[in-house]
Amino acid sequence: MSRAAVTGLPSRHPIGEQLPALYADDDFAQRFTAGLDTVLAPVFTTLDNLPSYFDPRLAPTDFLSWLASWVGGVDDPRWPTGLRREAVARAVELHRWRGTRRGLTETLRLVLGVSAEVSGDGGASWSRTAGGELPAAPADEVLVRVWPDRDEVVDADSVRSLVRILCPVHTSCRVEVLSGPPAGEGR
Repeated sequence: MSRAAVTGLPSRHPIGEQLPALYADDDFAQRFTAGLDTVLAPVFTTLDNLPSYFDPRLAPTDFLSWLASWVGGVDDPRWPTGLRREAVARAVELHRWRGTRRGLTETLRLVLGVSAEVSGDGGASWSRTAGGELPAAPADEVLVRVWPDRDEVVDADSVRSLVRILCPVHTSCRVEVLSGPPAGEGR
């Protein structure tokens, strides 16, 4: 999509009609202002529709990457347009949950179309007693189990790459790709 000159796009505010009556019948003045109308019509149209440019569900496709950069979202031009729009629209919500089980499972579902189950606490432990004995070392590994949800096949490399990006720095995450929901899952 382009916001350059659009052939035949009428101006909602023709300059020639706003000139003093003296120039209403002046052929040169009307042709000159008609040329300006051709140049300014896309600008007026864009400004009239400006709120739509900031809504990822309505914005022109070529604006999605720009909007994603505003909210720290991920945008990949290779993704289907609907998925790109949804990823940008939910970016702020997903940032709020970043580093949590919910954030990881929601992002995997949105971006890759897989269901996920996250187990392990990532190695956090604490004690209420000052100067007391340290708690036992927790398991420092997070297990992420994924299975197909939207598609029939799970791209394991994409899952591992996304999990590597989303897991907190102080944890190690292991990914298991399953062919279906784990036993006991009612999905």
